[in-house]
Amino acid sequence: MSLRVLLADDHTLVRAGLRKLLEIIPDLEVVGEASDGVALMALTAELRPDMVLMDISMPGLNGLEATARLCKEWPEIKIIILSMHQSEEYVRQSLRQGASGYLLKDCAPMELDKAIKAVSAGETYLSPAVTKEVLNDYVHRLREEAQPGDQLTPRQREVLQLVAEGLSTKEIARRLDLSVKTVDTHRSQLMRQLDIHEVTGLVRYALRIGLISA
Repeated sequence: MSLRVLLADDHTLVRAGLRKLLEIIPDLEVVGEASDGVALMALTAELRPDMVLMDISMPGLNGLEATARLCKEWPEIKIIILSMHQSEEYVRQSLRQGASGYLLKDCAPMELDKAIKAVSAGETYLSPAVTKEVLNDYVHRLREEAQPGDQLTPRQREVLQLVAEGLSTKEIARRLDLSVKTVDTHRSQLMRQLDIHEVTGLVRYALRIGLISA
């Protein structure tokens, strides 16, 4: 049984090129074309394709909104976004709206075939260039986000770890070559800064940020 595919792009030449590429894929049939999101919705209701390949930038109803509506009306239909945009935001929005694939328009024909097969099998497919962009943005955000414990100085982290390990103030002072008074000061600052006022709370916090293991 052939995979029935509907194309949606506001550029006639792009649709023609896609149709040519798709026609050489075995067991695949292009059942219709739409030049905008509104026409896409109407054709989908009429033809009930297995898969929709669509651009993001379309008049009337853009690809992201069309994806959301298609997924709500016909959740069984697989959607692959074909776009010139490779930014993480476009990819994230497309996947959030329900798309199962995101391909760049300059991808190789072999990649188009690979994406269609993956998505029709229930997988999610992203162009390699898009995957790299998404991963780079994700790593960048992780580095910028404040992590638990980042507000502590190295010395405070040392004191916190030793307190959580059950050492007394004198033992910590001896271990860190500090005075008992200095250790007491660090401990008081920790409790005030973290708004934690008992040792058991400090232990739980140290566990949470990975200073000690359970």
